[in-house]
Amino acid sequence: MRSTLAGGFALLLLSLVVGAGSGAYAISASQLMGVFGALWQGGADPSPEYLVFVNIRLPRLVLGVAAGAGLGMAGTLMQGLFRNPLADPGLIGISSGAALAAGVTIVLGAWLLPALPRTLGSWTLVSMAFAGGFLVTLLIYGLSRSEGSTRMALMLLAGIAINALAGAGLGFLSVMATDEQLRSLQFWLLGSLGGARWSAVLLVGVVVFIALCVGLTLAAPLNAIALGEAQATLLGVDVERVKRRAILVTAFAVGAVTATTGIIGFVGLIAPHWVRLVAGPDHRVVLPGSALLGAVLVLAADTVARTAMAPTELPLGVLTAFIGVPMFLLMLRHFRGRL
Repeated sequence: MRSTLAGGFALLLLSLVVGAGSGAYAISASQLMGVFGALWQGGADPSPEYLVFVNIRLPRLVLGVAAGAGLGMAGTLMQGLFRNPLADPGLIGISSGAALAAGVTIVLGAWLLPALPRTLGSWTLVSMAFAGGFLVTLLIYGLSRSEGSTRMALMLLAGIAINALAGAGLGFLSVMATDEQLRSLQFWLLGSLGGARWSAVLLVGVVVFIALCVGLTLAAPLNAIALGEAQATLLGVDVERVKRRAILVTAFAVGAVTATTGIIGFVGLIAPHWVRLVAGPDHRVVLPGSALLGAVLVLAADTVARTAMAPTELPLGVLTAFIGVPMFLLMLRHFRGRL
């Protein structure tokens, strides 16, 4: 357990250092040391590398850590709850609900909600996307309730249906959108850390931190649920309470991340598998390990997005799939004897 988490921390630190120095404006190792020294002493440094790091790169790095940790942990919760290795946060409608709400805001916001930008300002899109993801999650949870309990099979079917409906809604909005609106919608759907600002970073960081603290308390109950809900009940686990907490934690964490960064796919699906292949199925290791590896994956993808075709930025959601899936397949081939 300790070696796995130590390895995850080491990878995270390496990703942070590489990401801090990489970009359209490269910062060398010696310049980074100077920047860190100025930050440690609490003084302002007028050098270009200091200004680039503090104002642009640092909030982006912190947002990447929070986003990856939230998505990785949420993926573990969903896979443990569904007892299905193919489960991810998208099954309960968070991403599709957020995407549909964002699409409505971008394409129809000036017509349907003309007063909202005056009230929320630059937070309009973020607030609408978060509200959309959370409301759709509540709808799917309500549809899955039967005879006082949550039926995971019903939740899966309701999630598939609602996701399909949201996809149809996005297709309709794409037809109605102007060229500028369509470009904005597509950019949001592909995900990016480019909009990182300290106010958003603080919001996402606090939400994800609280979600991680609550999610880690579910490790032991999820280990029991892996044996089956009946067996978990016999072991004294309140299965319904665990389901509610896991769904709420996932909704808040992924909703906050998606509303701020757009849709970043595959992190919640792949990161938990990496940890399981290396360290086994114990959720006491998988939950924190998935958070660490999710952060590493998002930071690595963002570094490639900023450097591969600089100054043009590539879509982050596409790169998480390009980077994560081949690495996962290689690990799957290496550890296939354990499956």
